[in-house]
Amino acid sequence: MTSKTVHTAVFDTLADWEVGAAIAHINKPEWQRAPGSYEVRTVGRTGDPIVTMGGVRIVPDLTLEDLTPEQSAMLILPGADQWISGQLADFEQKATEFVAAGVPVAGICGATFGLARAGLLDNRHHTSNAAVFLEYSGYAGAGRYIDELAVTDGDVITASGTAPFAFAREVLGRLGVYEPHILQAWYRLYANNDAAAYAILDEYEHARTAVAR
Repeated sequence: MTSKTVHTAVFDTLADWEVGAAIAHINKPEWQRAPGSYEVRTVGRTGDPIVTMGGVRIVPDLTLEDLTPEQSAMLILPGADQWISGQLADFEQKATEFVAAGVPVAGICGATFGLARAGLLDNRHHTSNAAVFLEYSGYAGAGRYIDELAVTDGDVITASGTAPFAFAREVLGRLGVYEPHILQAWYRLYANNDAAAYAILDEYEHARTAVAR
């Protein structure tokens, strides 16, 4: 099986926890519809190491200049303080290229500010940390704001920084990583601590293992 690549942007001060659930479970095979169908690679402005908000040092797998939509199944954009100051304008431009090419982009927390400033939320339903937060971007999409944890509209996913599991649910769903009922159980387990959902996932995993034998 040839894996498709999901690219995750990395830059100094990125909020580790916001994308952790999404990228970890793209790589975790147990409940996936087709294990190994996706891989995650990191993309930085340069090849130099970056340091996350949590102090984790990451060496990017490739540079932003070398990334094209044709190479990718999705671009994931974590939050960071740099979005508001405009220091990540090159990532905004790359997101615009992806959406124009029909390749989905997923932004959480501060990244939604960048997507708004790039004009990608003007005509799409979306969410963020708060409606007023996005207003400072000067965008024209305030009427499309939805007060939800995470929203998918076509090729753009947005989420509040307080909702990493809702964000991951939308990412996993858009990629088709899990069967719909497994994705629902996954979210119940990780977002709501629903023990009954784990039983569903465990039964599904064992049933697939038995068939494989």
